[in-house]
Amino acid sequence: MNVRKFIAATARDALRKVKETLGPDAIILSNRGIPGGVEIMAVAARDMEMIVPTAERESAPRRRDAAPGPSSEAAVGRPAPAAPMPAAPARRAPERAVERARAGQPPLRPSPPLTVRAKPQLDLPRPAPQNTPPTAAEVVPAAVMDEIRSLRKIVEQHLAGLAWGESARAEPVKTEVLRQLLDAGFSPQFARDLLVDLPRDLDAGQALGWVKGGADRGLLTTDSESDIVDRGGIYALVGPTGVGKTTTTAKLAARCVLRHGARKLALVTTDGYRIGAHEQLRIYGRILGVSVHLARDAADLRATLQDLQHTHMVLIDTMGMSQRDRLVSEQVAMFGDNDVKSLLLLSATSRGDTLDDVIRAYNGLQNLAGCILTKVDEAASLASSLDVIIRHRLRLYYVSNGQRVPEDLHLPNRPYLVHRAFRDLPETSPHRLAGLEPGLMMASAAANAANAASIVSAGGTQRG
Repeated sequence: MNVRKFIAATARDALRKVKETLGPDAIILSNRGIPGGVEIMAVAARDMEMIVPTAERESAPRRRDAAPGPSSEAAVGRPAPAAPMPAAPARRAPERAVERARAGQPPLRPSPPLTVRAKPQLDLPRPAPQNTPPTAAEVVPAAVMDEIRSLRKIVEQHLAGLAWGESARAEPVKTEVLRQLLDAGFSPQFARDLLVDLPRDLDAGQALGWVKGGADRGLLTTDSESDIVDRGGIYALVGPTGVGKTTTTAKLAARCVLRHGARKLALVTTDGYRIGAHEQLRIYGRILGVSVHLARDAADLRATLQDLQHTHMVLIDTMGMSQRDRLVSEQVAMFGDNDVKSLLLLSATSRGDTLDDVIRAYNGLQNLAGCILTKVDEAASLASSLDVIIRHRLRLYYVSNGQRVPEDLHLPNRPYLVHRAFRDLPETSPHRLAGLEPGLMMASAAANAANAASIVSAGGTQRG
């Protein structure tokens, strides 16, 4: 009997493939869920009808010749029938056939397949081993899968439009606040988390104030009593290229010198690659009257920090590099070996997904104390940067909003930052979402999150 296996994303697609391959009268033997879809075992009706009479004819001689004890099939490793049919009718069948032939009567017709099909006597083939190459029915062409994904996306967008329209009618205040969050630059995930517990009895202004309060409570910041300049310690300023590490190091150094004097501070740079990088920090050190040291590797940094162990504060300026550079891991290991606290610099002008990528790259830092938000004066909105800081539970230590040293470095002002982040776009802005666009954006984000979760789950299954 030719048993076929069919694999598809959904049960409906698998049944359609069964019907196209084996015909509308195909018989389903089994179905089960597998990672990424459904698997169905099926056989054509004609194959079943051909095998049933043969199975019944062969069953009688086997039962007649079988002796007590293990059967010949069991001896070679195949399971014996669990419940054999009664033997008496099978032994009388040949005698009746001979008598009817002598009397000139036609032979008996075999029983209809329907009555035998229900018997659990069929010796179905065993499932093929996992290393067996797939048959033609198991392979889904890439063009078909692309078409299925395209159709799925169209259906999801259509359903998202319907859901957005229904949500706008059922919860107009929540829908309007969601539109404002997306327009401001917050991620769909952050917007969903903020609105999940929004009370239904609020008007638009009260709902927006409630959401701002939730964002304000989620933002972790320092105040004047926990300023690291007063606490002291060893801090390394890390981050991607062009985020302002050297300038921010100079601002913190000037802040420390104004409060505790030049003898309480030392500057260290690990940037021995860029031309003039060391000299730039030396210029700042000469102006402030602070010593500047160069550490080329982990051992050099350890020796330098050992000499400066009695200094109130040590600031380490690091080399700028892409968050995807392999040297990032070496830099992370260097500071981890020397028990250095790190401050991650994030640019307020970067997109949210770029900031997520930066945080993931530096997440291996064992002593990541928090972050510093730079270029606030250049950013049109602070929604993306605050979104990332809140979601990753980073503590915001300082805000930099200019090039002046040390004037343009401030402790975070929470009300001001939240107000900047929630500032709505003007009606004429080309970046403002209109119509069903917010619903489509939310649906796309949900689909991407589901796909990412399935990929992670599949990877975990394969590793297991």
